[in-house]
Amino acid sequence: MLDSAPLLQESTFPAISRGKLQTVQVNLGYLCNLSCVHCHVNAGPKRTELMSKATIDQVLAYAVASGATTLDLTGGAPEMNPHFYYCVVEARKLGLKVIDRCNLVILQEPGYEGLAAFLAEHQVTIVASLPCYIEDNVDKQRGNGVFQQSLAGLKQLNDLGYGVEQSDLVLDLVFNPQGINLPPEQQALEVNYKTHLAAEFDVVFNQLYTIANMPIQRFGSTLMSKGLFDEYMGLLVSSYNASTLDDVMCREIISVDWQGYVYDCDFNQMLDLPLADQGVVHISKLTDKTLEGQTIATRQHCYGCTAGQGSSCGGALT
Repeated sequence: MLDSAPLLQESTFPAISRGKLQTVQVNLGYLCNLSCVHCHVNAGPKRTELMSKATIDQVLAYAVASGATTLDLTGGAPEMNPHFYYCVVEARKLGLKVIDRCNLVILQEPGYEGLAAFLAEHQVTIVASLPCYIEDNVDKQRGNGVFQQSLAGLKQLNDLGYGVEQSDLVLDLVFNPQGINLPPEQQALEVNYKTHLAAEFDVVFNQLYTIANMPIQRFGSTLMSKGLFDEYMGLLVSSYNASTLDDVMCREIISVDWQGYVYDCDFNQMLDLPLADQGVVHISKLTDKTLEGQTIATRQHCYGCTAGQGSSCGGALT
């Protein structure tokens, strides 16, 4: 893990507290078929951390008891967890909306030929990473050939009805900036994405989410190695937008790591920053099922969610 000392210093970030819990975000493991340079999880093909079936059952039980409505599955590539299919089926039986944060390339990997059809059958919302609509830019961030494999995945999903007008199958895309830049205005970039992908590749989708790169794990390490960490943190702090504070994702989400431990958000999870009011706690031991009103643990990296137009797992905040 990246040395997190620069981020865990005394924070100047405003104090915030939780609202009503809506989403349980679950990291099913760090195993991934890709090793993207902007990854804040440091996921990759050699990682072995994977959530067990027993822990998945504990997560599902908590989600129901807490009144949450959504199960948001992340990784790594969440689909590479051997219990992914079980998790989706059981969550849907419980009436939970399920989000799969998919890298698209996984749909083309050997052994995953039926994955797209399975997601469609269970009406799983897909949030797919496509950090640009230009091939060279995508391959620089995610690896050679990833853009073409991503296009093949998108076409496969479109053929099943994902992203198609009047279909209930939702396909959203995620943009991440190159280098030490904030995302551009989300609505305008969505128009560019839709126009280019439709005209050049006959690909459609629902919404585009623009998400700032967080200076932790692999991306943070890259910044440090290039001597750009302080410059990027300065950009995030100087671009603070107070109007985003009411809508940051940690107010209505919890993040659960592959072992079942609970954090305020996925970024805090990667920094081993536990819940402010409860400390290190396993999801099976949470006595307060909603956490409403509790203090959110913050450090300097939180400026990444409130810089410019803001940034969350659901895209821009303003």
